[in-house]
Amino acid sequence: MRPRTFELVRYRDLSGVSGTGVVAEGCVFTDGSVALRWRGTNPATAVWPDLESVLAVHGHQGATEVRWLETEAEVERADVELEQLFGGQHNVRPPSSLSDPSALPPSRARGWAGARHLR
Repeated sequence: MRPRTFELVRYRDLSGVSGTGVVAEGCVFTDGSVALRWRGTNPATAVWPDLESVLAVHGHQGATEVRWLETEAEVERADVELEQLFGGQHNVRPPSSLSDPSALPPSRARGWAGARHLR
């Protein structure tokens, strides 16, 4: 299962801070945790243990709701498509020239040593 995205829609702004309409965008990860990004003149990002916690604090007693950007079926279909695309296993190996330091030319700087801004 991949993360599922949503918008936080506020119908009444009881605090007078964030306004109405779409006030934040978020993502529910596969373990249930939530990343929430506030819109507006003072944007901020917060991580919450679950969506219920977000709504307990920012739901404004029903004045705010979650609008899912895709259905659960769409998320599941995308997971199946990815599985079909990559199969059961997908191993990525670096090119041999990167995994074998002796294959690099001796004059080539490696790693942070090659970063000009650190010299």
